[in-house]
Amino acid sequence: MTMPNQNQIANPQSGQLPQVKGPQMNDRDFINDCLATCKYVTDGLNVAVREASHQQLHADMMQMLDETHQSAREAYNLMFQKGWYKLEAAEQQKLEQAYQQFSGYSTQFPYH
Repeated sequence: MTMPNQNQIANPQSGQLPQVKGPQMNDRDFINDCLATCKYVTDGLNVAVREASHQQLHADMMQMLDETHQSAREAYNLMFQKGWYKLEAAEQQKLEQAYQQFSGYSTQFPYH
């Protein structure tokens, strides 16, 4: 039996998944595919929104982008709730290093 990673943030996995995975897609596979598709679509929409020259087209794509981000969030929340999406907790030292690195950048902003 493997010990859980102490730096892992996750809910207990639901008992609905089979122990041995066959070729058929299960609920986890479908939701994971949905999340991956939403991520892919938002990447493309981000580019399209930035480059849209027509105001109504820009507005329509912004709405699509927002809805797609919302769908991705809902898929992530469902996967996390069921224990199908795990996160690694950041170490305090790494957080402090990143803060120190990027906090100095604020002096380069054109506004304060």
